Amino acid sequence: MAETKRDYYEVLGVDKNADDSAIKSAYRKLAKKYHPDMNPGDAEAEKMFKEASEAYAILSDADKRRKYDQFGHAAFEQGGGGAGGFSGFDFGGDMGDIFGDIFGDIFGGGRSRRANNGPMRGADIRASVRISFEESVTGCEKELELTLKDECEKCSGTGAKPGTSPQTCSKCGGKGQVIYTQQSLFGMVQNVRPCPDCNGTGKIIKEKCPDCYGTGYISNRKKISVTIPAGIDNGQSIRIRGKGEPGINGGPRGDLLVEVMVSRHPQFQRQDIDIFSTVHISFPVAALGGTIRIKTVDGEVEYDVKAGTQTDTRVRLRGKGMPSLRNKSVRGDHYVTLVIQVPTNLSKDAKEALREYDMESGNSLNQKVENAKPKKKGFMNKLKETLDEALDD
Repeated sequence: MAETKRDYYEVLGVDKNADDSAIKSAYRKLAKKYHPDMNPGDAEAEKMFKEASEAYAILSDADKRRKYDQFGHAAFEQGGGGAGGFSGFDFGGDMGDIFGDIFGDIFGGGRSRRANNGPMRGADIRASVRISFEESVTGCEKELELTLKDECEKCSGTGAKPGTSPQTCSKCGGKGQVIYTQQSLFGMVQNVRPCPDCNGTGKIIKEKCPDCYGTGYISNRKKISVTIPAGIDNGQSIRIRGKGEPGINGGPRGDLLVEVMVSRHPQFQRQDIDIFSTVHISFPVAALGGTIRIKTVDGEVEYDVKAGTQTDTRVRLRGKGMPSLRNKSVRGDHYVTLVIQVPTNLSKDAKEALREYDMESGNSLNQKVENAKPKKKGFMNKLKETLDEALDD
């Protein structure tokens, strides 16, 4: 009895409404996972690979997929469509590209890419610059010294000795790419790679320029001015267009990407466009209220502390945060956490005054009061009376 075939959509693990991209992606994963060269001697892996390849050969072809959706496996039985064996599969075109990717991975070449000897954009260059927290608020100008490549003036970037010209590569015929044919278990597979003789340029330089040694470029040390915008955050980058590596075959230069590193501030912490800090206040100011001075990125500002302020109270200074990179007219806020500072070096009289205050305000120290002699009202007694009156008001 013949073995019942699994549904092709089930084999690839895709929905029946999946588009071509999803089907191709699913097959790539299965082909790489079960390829016999990756699983030598594993009969089950080989079976899974054949099953996935068969399913993809049908579902990747619009006409075959239409027939399969209408008639199922019966559409390709009795020579009806070539799904009964690998001899009927078309491994060219898109399928060939997939096998090229697989074999590129297996044989150490990575994913194969079709070489292109036309104009190509140059690579980007990365650099970094450090600025202070204050400079991130106001913005600044920084100067970087970098080694940049410029087109060789003697050979005009060709790399060839003046009076000579690069010649067409004989190995690839000027295409910049060569096709390697590899034998697999299921037939010949073609893999396209850059030409090793001309490195994908399609040209061979017989006589190299004495100034650039055939590279077409001269490296020079240059100073680049970088404008750091106000509000930039740590780790963000600035793109300076046209200051990267030179293009290939007449292509445009790449860009210079400057990563900005903002130094930590001893008092301020940043979160998005808001700034946070902590300010210590004395107990009398917290209890009675008073004016304090708070340091911000714009300088010191005065703030009136309300009587009875508790420790860890957070106050908001509007518009004293960081400027927004997206909108120069917008600024964040500055949030200040007020912490009551407890004195550590009290005199004997001050300690006694605190004990008197504690006795009057609830005896949190649990002092014994039997036979206690009446004492003359001290500073803390007067302070408590003032506090009580202020709180009652």
